[in-house]
Amino acid sequence: MHLFYTPKLKNNTHQLSEEESRHCITVLRLKKGDHIHLTDGRGGLYRAVIVEEDVRHCRVEVADHQEGYGKRPFYLHLAIAPPKNMKRFEWFLEKATEIGVDEITPILCFHSERKYIKTQRMNRVVIAAMKQSLKTYLPLLNEMTPFAGVIKKSSPRNRYIAYLDEQRSQPLREIYPAGENALIVIGPEGDFSEEEVEQAEEQKFQSVKLGENRLRTETAGIVACHSINLLNGY
Repeated sequence: MHLFYTPKLKNNTHQLSEEESRHCITVLRLKKGDHIHLTDGRGGLYRAVIVEEDVRHCRVEVADHQEGYGKRPFYLHLAIAPPKNMKRFEWFLEKATEIGVDEITPILCFHSERKYIKTQRMNRVVIAAMKQSLKTYLPLLNEMTPFAGVIKKSSPRNRYIAYLDEQRSQPLREIYPAGENALIVIGPEGDFSEEEVEQAEEQKFQSVKLGENRLRTETAGIVACHSINLLNGY
């Protein structure tokens, strides 16, 4: 199945973006009459046929569609401090999208090495991963946000901070109730500061561990993402 991202899809006849048109006609070498699938990134899956094969303005006609395709009964929000090496963060975004995540917030912590990210570039990584994994929900990628701003905003009942402390932390698999929304915050390579952990606990965050091994930030993010999906049967 060839899946294309069409966020502005409104009518039965639609023109793909220049980037998607080029991919469709030049890269995949699809022709007039070929069937493709479209998604609006909001759960809509559309079956369409190419009616005009143009490398810049490919036009398609929608045959039928399905709403809520692949919708999961829980919402997962990962707030994570991007590592200094952006290739590692791009890898995290790609794999988390493939596994299943609804919202990602890059956070700025006391020990953060990276203070800024190019959200537009990161969104392209997320879109590509959504299409590659044949998903119809595009994860929301927020701008870089200070740690305090994330933990103080409205959050789900199940909120966790991944923190390396044997006395405070419990295994995520033992305390997360399957089927419910969750927010998990993951710190930078230098971990959270003691003050940040205390701030999180004041906001009713529970300290969790993601296994017995010490993990890189992006690996911890993937483990958290996979754990929640696995506990929900996905």
